Amino acid sequence: MEIQAIKQRFGIIGTSPLLDRAIHIAMQVSPTDLTVLITGESGVGKEFFPKIIHQLSARKHGAYIAVNCGAIPEGTIDSELFGHERGSFTGAHEARKGYFEVVNGGTIFLDEVAELPLSTQVRLLRVLETGEFLKVGSSNVLKTDARIVAATNVDILELIGLGKFREDLYYRLNTVPIYVPSLRERKEDIHLLFRKFAADFAEKYRMPPVQLDEESIKLLTSYRWQGNVRQLKNITEQISIIEKNRNISAGTLERYLPDAHFRDLPVLYRREEEKKEINERDLLYRVLFDMKRDINDLKRIVGDIVQNENLIKELQQTNPQLLSRILNEGIEPERTRPGDEFHPEQEESLTEPFEESEVIEESLSLQEREIDLIKKALARHQGKRKNASRELGISERTLYRKIKEYNIN
Repeated sequence: MEIQAIKQRFGIIGTSPLLDRAIHIAMQVSPTDLTVLITGESGVGKEFFPKIIHQLSARKHGAYIAVNCGAIPEGTIDSELFGHERGSFTGAHEARKGYFEVVNGGTIFLDEVAELPLSTQVRLLRVLETGEFLKVGSSNVLKTDARIVAATNVDILELIGLGKFREDLYYRLNTVPIYVPSLRERKEDIHLLFRKFAADFAEKYRMPPVQLDEESIKLLTSYRWQGNVRQLKNITEQISIIEKNRNISAGTLERYLPDAHFRDLPVLYRREEEKKEINERDLLYRVLFDMKRDINDLKRIVGDIVQNENLIKELQQTNPQLLSRILNEGIEPERTRPGDEFHPEQEESLTEPFEESEVIEESLSLQEREIDLIKKALARHQGKRKNASRELGISERTLYRKIKEYNIN
């Protein structure tokens, strides 16, 4: 069966290569009994794909059940999925079959599977591994031949890191992954979907369909559509009912788009906004990175000290008079290369009088130079330590410590 025939059969609108790729994978995996994990943002139409998989499989004459795992309370989710025995809990006046028992030989679609509690995840893992499960309040092992298709709109790997989702269950579910693209990734389909929804609502409410001019089409395709196809459908319905003028301008359309002025912002800006609240793990990483920078700074300082000590020992053996001058007058010697030696004529050159134009008034103290550089960097960046530390090549933590140490205002 061709992809276009699948689209017509299940009412899927779009020509995006990413969408066609997702449909192609669903068609290829349908004849097997492999578990499938469908990922994608909320509102992209993930619910179509388990239907495609079921209808194109040998199980198409069996039962098909879609379960929204996030809509079932944690206290009753086990009973809903696996059933319960009479008297197993308060209110269990009679035995009840669970979805896995009812759907035996068919397909069960677990939407929002990441919302399952950990105890239920253990039960689901057993079903995936052995096809066995226990009813709530029963010790009798039951078997099921249900194919599982799951879907989620969150990053399960992140939940695994937080200890909220079992890693072994994730890899069992993710035997064949299908990614459903967001509306932002299939911009060529946005106007096509709008026209389809406008025609449907015109027929439903018995009125002429709304149409967009060129500017409104540009606005429609540049908008970010956080709610994806579901949001586009809702806005199309609002416009179809409220607007008397059937020709929609960009100004009219903009009134229906929340935060329309943010439509052209890059994805990185959105990611920054989403991460305003820094969790404890991020803070720990930041502290560790600062500590690493401080250790590197300390290594450089220790290296300089060791080099100076080696130089002093070398001067003690080769030219003690020059060493005495350096220590008494505060002259900072230049490190020589291996094999270089100090000669008396070098010492004599140091005693030659300098011309007045060559007098250097700048202090040769490393500490004073460091203080001066810190003050200049802070003044250049209006006291912003983050920018100043970046220019100085040290961490903000190190800069803060040096400001306190040198009592810099």
